[in-house]
This record gives sequence, structure tokens and C-alpha cells, in this order.
Amino acid sequence: MRSHAALANRTRGSALVEFAVALPLLVVFIVGIYDFSGAFNQKQKLEHAAQEGAIVAGAQPMNDIETDNKNPDSLQPVVNVIFNTLAAQNLLPLANQGTCKAPGTVTPPGVNRLQWIYTISGCSGNATDLPLAISIDRGVVENVVTLPPTTIVGTQVVVSYPYHWRFNSVIQLLVPGASYATVTNVSETATVHNQM
Repeated sequence: MRSHAALANRTRGSALVEFAVALPLLVVFIVGIYDFSGAFNQKQKLEHAAQEGAIVAGAQPMNDIETDNKNPDSLQPVVNVIFNTLAAQNLLPLANQGTCKAPGTVTPPGVNRLQWIYTISGCSGNATDLPLAISIDRGVVENVVTLPPTTIVGTQVVVSYPYHWRFNSVIQLLVPGASYATVTNVSETATVHNQM
């Protein structure tokens, strides 16, 4: 009878050791799944905002688009649609507060370029974060293989926003001193043909 009791105690003890070994791995897997699903969700939201912005941009007139125009009026609705789409999806927690307001600061195009880059900072509340970046290129040229060959001018919109990984805190709990990239800049691109 005593040997059965000793065997039962050893079995309980080994189960506890197995649980202690498996628990950190289980936590890593659960946080990893949660974190990667959050990154994928943000990527989907950025893709939706880029598509909405590209549709609006393609429908805007091109009469104020010149390389020496620092901030064309026809691009303001594009930036506002992207900003409002991301704010409605709760991706920009501080939208329309402080410095997190559309259109932000604009970088005009270089020589012979039709690309404007709008940067909106302060949307995440962390001063060291990368800003929301919206790039609008109204002069994307595509050669379509037809008879006769056709050239189509379109608009390309690129939306970039940082994603904060939570995985780093779990790694540091398990292995003190280890580090993992805490911020990744996620970006999405959409292209449409210009309608006007």
C-alpha cells in the first residue's frame, strides 16, 4: 500500500514539474497568437484606408497638380478620408486631439515627381513613435499590353503606421535581458486609374 502512495506522490510531482516547464511556452504561444492577430488586424485596417484614399484620389481633378505646388487642394479630401477611416476603426486613439490632426505636415514632390507625403504625428500618444505617413503619387504610369499599346496614368496611395508588439514584455519576463523589436512600421498600398 505504501508503494502505491509513493508512486502517486511521484506522479503528482512530475505533473507539477511538467506544468512548470510547459506554462512559459504556453504563455509565449498565446501572446504570440494575440500579437500577430493584432498586427494582421492593423494591416487590414491600413489596407482599407489606402483603398478608400486611392478611390477618392483617382476621382479628384488634376488641374492643381503641379510639381511646384506644395500642397494641392485636390489632395486634402484624400488625406481626410484616410485619416477619418483610420480614426473610425479606432486605429488612431488620439485622432483630432493635439498634434494628431489631418493633414499634418507635407513634404512636396521633388523635381519631375507628382508625389506628396503627409506625416501626422502624435496619434499614438508616444512621442518616440513613428508618425502616420500618407504618400500620394498622382503620376503612376502603367503600360497596358493591348493593340495598340496603351499608357494609363493612375494614383498610388501608401499608408504607413507603427504597430506596437506586446511580445517583448513576455520575452523579457521569461529571459531577462532579451529583447525583441517593439515597433514595426506596417504599410499598405492601393493604386487606381485617374478618372479626371
